[in-house]
Amino acid sequence: MKNTKNFTNLEIAEILRDIAAAYQLKNSAKNKFRIIAYERAADAVEHSSNELKDLWDEGKLVDIPGIGSSISQHLDELFRTGRSKHFEEVTKGLPPAMFELMKVPGIGPKTAYKLVKKFKSEISEKNALADLEKLAREEKIEKLEGFGEESQKDILKSIKEIKGRTVRLILPYAYALAEEIIAWLKQNKLVVRTDPLGSLRRKASTIGDIDIAASFKNPVEVINHFAKYPKAVRILEKGERTASIILPGGRQVDLMVETPDAYGALLQHFTGSKHHNIALREYALKHGLSLSDYGIYVKKHGKKILKKIATEEEFYNFIGMEWIPPELREDNGEIEAALRHELPELVNYHDIKADLQIHSSFDVETSHDLGESSMEEIIEESGKLGYEYIAFTEHNPSKSKHNEKQIIDILKRKREIVDKLNYSILTAFARSELHRVKEVFNSLEIDIMPDGSLPVPEAGMETLDFALVSIHSSFRLDRKKMTKRVLKALSYPKAKIFAHPTARKLNEREGVELDWPEIFDYCVDNNKWLEVNADPMRLDLPDFLVHEAVKNDVKITLGTDAHNSQCLNNMSYGVSVARRGWAEKKDIINTRSLKEFENMLR
Repeated sequence: MKNTKNFTNLEIAEILRDIAAAYQLKNSAKNKFRIIAYERAADAVEHSSNELKDLWDEGKLVDIPGIGSSISQHLDELFRTGRSKHFEEVTKGLPPAMFELMKVPGIGPKTAYKLVKKFKSEISEKNALADLEKLAREEKIEKLEGFGEESQKDILKSIKEIKGRTVRLILPYAYALAEEIIAWLKQNKLVVRTDPLGSLRRKASTIGDIDIAASFKNPVEVINHFAKYPKAVRILEKGERTASIILPGGRQVDLMVETPDAYGALLQHFTGSKHHNIALREYALKHGLSLSDYGIYVKKHGKKILKKIATEEEFYNFIGMEWIPPELREDNGEIEAALRHELPELVNYHDIKADLQIHSSFDVETSHDLGESSMEEIIEESGKLGYEYIAFTEHNPSKSKHNEKQIIDILKRKREIVDKLNYSILTAFARSELHRVKEVFNSLEIDIMPDGSLPVPEAGMETLDFALVSIHSSFRLDRKKMTKRVLKALSYPKAKIFAHPTARKLNEREGVELDWPEIFDYCVDNNKWLEVNADPMRLDLPDFLVHEAVKNDVKITLGTDAHNSQCLNNMSYGVSVARRGWAEKKDIINTRSLKEFENMLR
């Protein structure tokens, strides 16, 4: 049997998008449904919280919504042999360099193909991006038909962003990997406790290498057990207190072990952040204490005596503070608040009573991606999650493919379906209390056009309970124009939520430029809300802006942006962003009961 190729999720998603691009170039009309299938599959892989390679090992590739039997077979061949004959056939005749150019934000398949064809001898597959940058700096691209000086500047700016980007694991991927290793460690009865460390424990949006702590009864046996982790491809180091392994894809995992009586000090020290620990150490030194990962050194009779610390609560209490939640440890005022015993009561996952951004499979005839699960499937899964109400927020119908009457007719049809669902929910409640979703709201995620207008006529807006507005194009407007654009969109009466407000995509695209104080003021004055989007590739509004929003009394909503019922489970990542932004239950709209939420809409 041939060696398995250890592709990461991001690599697989990139391959699938390359295939969609190839189909688009070869015959976009004929291959319309293939293009959609591969783009959906790429999105599903990218958003999955499980590594595709692991699912393939378990024979569960088709369990991912969006990956059908055909694509599954091609991926099976790819994992087995490192190549797919079908993928090679589809991309045959297309210059490989064009797929490299497509990594540049703003360069699609047709543009990439055009550039490679025009500068055939000047753009190589091996150095495609560097060659493109050279052509742009030599001002050769602006002379090409359909480009110009602005396009050339945008290309240079995008390439600069790519160069400054470090590929880090997004939070759910890292958590899934860490949870598997933690589960493996717990199989050894000598392990008392185990936790993730560093940015993973602080639940940052992206993670570098994975660090894990373990409290033990026998360090040698615990480290030996860790080194035998079945998915490890290499043991990097194995010492008395630490060990490191390499996982498929080159990801490093470090283990640190400590006895139960000193575990709290190790846990606090390696959770970080560095800035939090420096500020904490400076405070301790002023009070005659010295902090370390072994414990706290206290001066006694002219000597330093080590006091071992078993728990983090004991660690912080010993230096006069209340325990600081890991998400807040960024040296952003949390130490001062802990000394005053005035830390916020952070929102918890169990406080969330609704998901306010969900895309069902109802065919709203959008130019964006449709959801993959039916409304009924989503309602059932939402009930299992304990939600009291949810909102269906499909993308607006495509403006370029419909006239106003057609858009209105589509939205009226959706309104009727939602009304019927609410009637059936009401009837179900009369029979049983097991169905926990009490009401479904009819909403829509509407594109903000470059001029700030919304591509839904007034009669269509009237069919909605409320609307989300979001940026999906023209990302490079300057701060003033972009802010004006957003405020105009939010001025529509039905527009309540500004969804994924920075429009960033982690490891892929920077956020837009906005005058945030002006946005915050407008939201407070006009009862508009900002979303924290729990999609793992977004986690947007970012935590630092959540903190600013909360300080300015702006209300926050949480939505998974789920395109299938499985993705409803991503809500916890949105909650982690809110917590890192110091948000309390009162700051989050969908911690309200159904009745309270209805009153807020009125």
